[in-house]
Amino acid sequence: MNQSPLTALAPIALAELVERAALQCRVDRKYVLAVDDVPNLLDQLGPYARVLDIDGQRAFDYESVYFDTPCLASYHCAAYRRRRRFKVRTRTYLDSAQCWLEVKISGARGLVTKHRLPYLAEDRHTVRSGRGFVDEALVRESIWPALATSPLEPVLTTNYRRSTLLLPATASRVTIDTGLSWHDGDRILRLPGIAVVETKTRSAASLVDRMLWQQGVRPVRISKYATGLAALRLDLPDVPWRRTLRRHFRASPPLVGPASIAPIRSEQEASCA
Repeated sequence: MNQSPLTALAPIALAELVERAALQCRVDRKYVLAVDDVPNLLDQLGPYARVLDIDGQRAFDYESVYFDTPCLASYHCAAYRRRRRFKVRTRTYLDSAQCWLEVKISGARGLVTKHRLPYLAEDRHTVRSGRGFVDEALVRESIWPALATSPLEPVLTTNYRRSTLLLPATASRVTIDTGLSWHDGDRILRLPGIAVVETKTRSAASLVDRMLWQQGVRPVRISKYATGLAALRLDLPDVPWRRTLRRHFRASPPLVGPASIAPIRSEQEASCA
């Protein structure tokens, strides 16, 4: 992504960003844009947004490792739109080597709650040392207490480059992810031409939401874990993300290796309610 529009934005330090908009309990809206359209969005946000700046750097490399049970309980909760769903992952900020173990709970009306535990970066491919924290969070949120008896193993790794904005007027955040890639064993999917823009608010739409709506860009169903895994494993149910997969993941040949993605599945009647 062209960095000049980011350079033009007023900076905000990490401590202030967390203080003003931690938003561990929030509503997320996600959009997929062409990478070439991101500078125009940033230009429009110039008077209204501040960008996270750490030692002069405004875009940061992330790695997330997602964990699931042998029967992919987390994935299937999302695929079948269970009322309450969960994700377990480690997130590593590669520039600083800081790492967190996270449990995300999606509940009614799109509300997302995140539980976080500082974690050792060298342990990011296992939850063994943090399993007690994971179980406690899942039980506290009434998500399958019996899951405590199931192993959680690494299933998918995602990498991307993120910039984070604060909209001070509404204390809402916006993240812009580019350079997206997914790793499932020896299968790698890269989508260098798209950006995922996510708004994080307490409930009401943010300025960025309204700007994108006015341009005809609508929220999409996309999950870095579930949509990425569905793109790489065509035997999995994919109804909630089928439109996103068809339009953004399979509309043009992605960069995949060493194995190639199988042909698109035949269309079926689907409800995305």
